[in-house]
Amino acid sequence: MGDVRVRAGSQREVSLPITRLITGAEVSLPVHVIHGRQDGPIVWLDAAIHGDEVVGIEVIRKVLPMLNAATIRGTVLAVPIVNVLGVMQGDRYLPDRRDLNRSFPGSPRGSLASRIAHLMLNEVVAKCDVGIDLHTGSDRRTNLPQIRCDLEDEQTRDLAEAFGAPVMYHAKLRDGSLRYAARERGARVLLYEAGEAWRFDRWAIEAGVAGVMRVLARLGMIDLPEDFTAATPPAVCWRSGWVRARRTGLVQIEAELGEHVTRGQRLGDLYNSFGKRLAVVKADRDGMVIGRTEAPLANGGDALVHIGEIED
Repeated sequence: MGDVRVRAGSQREVSLPITRLITGAEVSLPVHVIHGRQDGPIVWLDAAIHGDEVVGIEVIRKVLPMLNAATIRGTVLAVPIVNVLGVMQGDRYLPDRRDLNRSFPGSPRGSLASRIAHLMLNEVVAKCDVGIDLHTGSDRRTNLPQIRCDLEDEQTRDLAEAFGAPVMYHAKLRDGSLRYAARERGARVLLYEAGEAWRFDRWAIEAGVAGVMRVLARLGMIDLPEDFTAATPPAVCWRSGWVRARRTGLVQIEAELGEHVTRGQRLGDLYNSFGKRLAVVKADRDGMVIGRTEAPLANGGDALVHIGEIED
């Protein structure tokens, strides 16, 4: 990893240089390497590709002490903070306002985002068979714990089922994303979405930790601890859509994450500043609430409630 050799049966913390600050201080990509004595899959875990998504950082912090290089079969490469500068500044994006998750595969001589993407892809992802990419909602939205992946790939679907989030959602690949670049390199990727930006949502963290451990067990890398029971089969979602605000006003959303709703069902209301109700927010389809806004104000057209259509 970089210029560091990690021997079988050991673990190391490695810092891969990214750039220097104006002060001259070096900024590095932190990688925790747990290299087992026994052969097995190589898996990466990453979080905070967006600098405001901190749930995944805590998931990795809790997972690492449960992994032992002396007993694990295979290798885990954990990158708790990919967008180091974004996290330092409390910003979703990089200082040049680029979205790191639209910058893959990157270039060693490109923009700052492109350089980080290139480093992550070539030093971490290229070595791995499977990856778990940890995310949260953005722009004052919160997400029900869910796995987004290619459900048409049998092995990926098997890992998604093992993760055991309430929902697994068939998500198309996006150009420039880590998942797209990794799939081009032959790796299978699960993208975990849960919770809200800049919050340590306990329920999102606990579901993430349990899911990661279940996937490692399914891959044969660890024996599943007794604390993590086999997962309940997740709901399957192939299509989804956001219910959007028809008017501008103060919004009160009453629909809860995970709630099953029917077309036409009242989800909340929009009011003006005098307390007059301007519009009723209604479900536009049958399904499950997999995301919702937490913002108190809404402009016409803003996304309010994300409903996933659940497979029978």
